[in-house]
Amino acid sequence: MSYVWTIAEQSKGKLRDVSFELLSRGRKLADTMDTKLCSVLMGSHVSDETLQELIYRGADEVYFIEDPRLENFIVETYSKVLSDLIKQYKPHSVLAAATSSGRTLMPYVAIQVKTGLTADCTELDIEEGTNHLLQTRPAIGGNIMATIKTPDHRPQMATVRPKSSRSLPIDKARVGKIIRLQLKDELVDPRVKVVGFRKDAEEFVNIEEAEVVVSGGKGMKKQDNFVMLRDLAKHFDGVLGASRDAVDRGWLSYPHQVGLSGKTVSPKLYIAAGISGSIQHLAGIKTSEYIVAINQDPDANIFQLADFGIVGNLFEVLPKLNARLESYKKEGK
Repeated sequence: MSYVWTIAEQSKGKLRDVSFELLSRGRKLADTMDTKLCSVLMGSHVSDETLQELIYRGADEVYFIEDPRLENFIVETYSKVLSDLIKQYKPHSVLAAATSSGRTLMPYVAIQVKTGLTADCTELDIEEGTNHLLQTRPAIGGNIMATIKTPDHRPQMATVRPKSSRSLPIDKARVGKIIRLQLKDELVDPRVKVVGFRKDAEEFVNIEEAEVVVSGGKGMKKQDNFVMLRDLAKHFDGVLGASRDAVDRGWLSYPHQVGLSGKTVSPKLYIAAGISGSIQHLAGIKTSEYIVAINQDPDANIFQLADFGIVGNLFEVLPKLNARLESYKKEGK
């Protein structure tokens, strides 16, 4: 068929946002090759309206494999189902999100269908003349960007970093086809069952889903100065982020790291203090709705991407900003 496929994710019958982010990626690739974009979903108790949203968000066809045994993600079964579909329909490429399930599922499938896999891509394109999928991802600790091709095997497969692209808006004028497929009993692996879920005992920092992220870099000078950023984040009910420099210095732990070597974020508001703006960091924040940068260097790279820039000493700016916000809070604004 030479179609482009994206793997949708669901939890308790609700689609995860990464399903729509992948469709925006896949739509561009499919349009470049003048082919169809298909979304593949495995699960149970997913409404017709939910499936239709995949069409409204860019899919031409939706393959839905529905069965109570697919309600929870079990890689042994999910991989067999997806591999069986690939062998049957022979897509040009298959994209999944670089989530915990996507990172688990795709290596299994790549081995089963004997093809390559590029993980954690931040950019995708189609090579003119060959239709090879150009898969770009950070390499060597995020210091370079490598573009990888799979010229000899199909399908071409990649996982895509969440929040590295925005979902397409809902277009209810779009028309597509929803294809319901039966789960083959022989594809179900009876050895594994989900018996429950347990939260990690450690503190969980979900900067990828936060609406406001306040980050500090090398310009913060030392760990103690991050208290100013914590106070600023609290005013917005936001979370604390950091550049790789700050994390390498031990000022914050790795779950707070923003950039290609850390987490890609797409909040409504991103505030960067004392961050010069390396290519890797800018790539990790470029889909933010509004970016505010505070840096005393007027030529800092961060200002090239920022919507609002404050050129000044952050040790003067941050206390004044926190004081102003605190006064607004007391005044009930």
